[in-house]
Amino acid sequence: MSTAFYSTDQKRIHAPGNSFRIYEWSGGGPPYMHVHYEDDEAWHVLEGTMTFQLPGRQVEVGPGQTIHIPAGTPHTFDEAHGPTRYLMILTPRLGELISELHRTPLDQHGSVMEKYRSKLLADGT
Repeated sequence: MSTAFYSTDQKRIHAPGNSFRIYEWSGGGPPYMHVHYEDDEAWHVLEGTMTFQLPGRQVEVGPGQTIHIPAGTPHTFDEAHGPTRYLMILTPRLGELISELHRTPLDQHGSVMEKYRSKLLADGT
């Protein structure tokens, strides 16, 4: 039987689990549209406003609001107004993808995305 787990470095929440993970982050996402074919993601904004680019529309999400991006939905996100702080809820595979992307030069992101059943979308669709 699993034991409840909560971790914080007194500044940010970090709670990894078997089926999903919760991270407290700030800042925007990658500078390109992308899609995760098999993994859902969600963001809950604590401070600031985030802008999500989706096919054919842009959505602003502010403090206390949550956005869910289902698997297969092209997207990217950025800070809309000032610094942000948010909870990101994602699968373990996406946690591993993000970790690898942070260690990889931008021009190699496409091949990294493919390893994690995701794709960089050059034309935004």
